[in-house]
Amino acid sequence: MPPKQKVTRDGIIEAAFRIARTQGVERISARSVAEELGCSTQPVLYHFSTVEEVRRAAYCRADQFHSAYLMTIPEDAADPLLELGLNYIRFSIQEPHLFRLLFQSGLAEENTLLDMVDSDELKPVLAFMGAAMGLPPERTREVFLTLALFVHGYASIIANNGLEFDEKVIAEHLERAYRGAVLAAEEETQ
Repeated sequence: MPPKQKVTRDGIIEAAFRIARTQGVERISARSVAEELGCSTQPVLYHFSTVEEVRRAAYCRADQFHSAYLMTIPEDAADPLLELGLNYIRFSIQEPHLFRLLFQSGLAEENTLLDMVDSDELKPVLAFMGAAMGLPPERTREVFLTLALFVHGYASIIANNGLEFDEKVIAEHLERAYRGAVLAAEEETQ
């Protein structure tokens, strides 16, 4: 008889992440995670005191997944910043449950958009943007805030089935918003 497989904290997080990704965060429970792992609820409740802790851990895992998704930009992309914004919108289409978990579940540790911009998770994105635009960090932050509101609006509408995705039209709108935000940042830098 093979030895019983040990259920780890990381395994529980991955199982909760898979549930959130395929069914939504509201489907995460001790029972659903245990079923996903093929075990009893005891290991889940051993590693996590509450289901809320499991959901928060799944949120953190989804945040890592989202950051990697955003930064997957083809080397030959004509405009890497446009691709970054489009990746955000594509994520809402391809991963609607994770999009809702990250941006509409109330599980974010940050309470405001400004808190989010200052988070460690966003530092690689801001560094990438700053290097691409040739702007100092404070101006990059301002461009990001402008674009984040624009892109998040599109992504939210799409993720909630209110708008069809037309990449060409959205790319044109995003490019205009990007040019305007960069122009304003450059004027403020002078």
